[in-house]
Amino acid sequence: MIFNFEIIGVWVLVLMTLCILSYLYGDNPFYKISEHIFVGVSAGYVFALVWWDQIWPNLFGRLFPEYVGAGFEFSPIYIIPLILGIFMLFRLIPSLSWLARIAIAYIVGMAAGLKFYVYINSNILMQIQNSAIDLSKSGGEIFNHILILLGVFSALVYFFFSKEHKGTVGAISKIGIYFLMIKFGASFGFAVMGRISLLIGRFEDLISYSSYQYNYATPIILISMIVILGIWSFQSSETKK
Repeated sequence: MIFNFEIIGVWVLVLMTLCILSYLYGDNPFYKISEHIFVGVSAGYVFALVWWDQIWPNLFGRLFPEYVGAGFEFSPIYIIPLILGIFMLFRLIPSLSWLARIAIAYIVGMAAGLKFYVYINSNILMQIQNSAIDLSKSGGEIFNHILILLGVFSALVYFFFSKEHKGTVGAISKIGIYFLMIKFGASFGFAVMGRISLLIGRFEDLISYSSYQYNYATPIILISMIVILGIWSFQSSETKK
């Protein structure tokens, strides 16, 4: 038997993977434990990443450059985000929780203003530009542009509810439905393909970790989980009786 940090990491990896896959059996303690661990580790990782990569150098590095040593000069304007950040923590104090609304309002307003320009540029102007027909292209590319224009126009007509969908409007909106269904089907197929590739990768890892090199991690953990789930299921059925 081999024991080192790599082997311990492999066993933890196999255990967490099988705990998540155990949800196929049903909601059980293994899945709940792995779910809580995943959420907790993700929250801690994001907090540490944001703190060390964003807050510490960009905020405290500008307010206290002589102590932090981030290479910035002192900028008093950054006192405002420090105060707003403190206001966000007041959310935990019921009597002062109203101060957090000021910080939330600032964040929502600023994000809305920044996203508005990006949304107009990428989702509207670029869509209009890409829907235009470039007559300088070859025949095949012109056909693709015409097809895109037809799909965009018919889909927009489908969402035009101010006029009843009858006659010409109804026929165009029905074409729009076909384009929407093709789009949704392609997006769903692409998402499923990505998830299946991830699943195949996990199974390949589980198979590779079944060897003597990793102390037969996969079969040992799998058999142990099956036995424990069997006992847990039996006890749960006895308790319900």
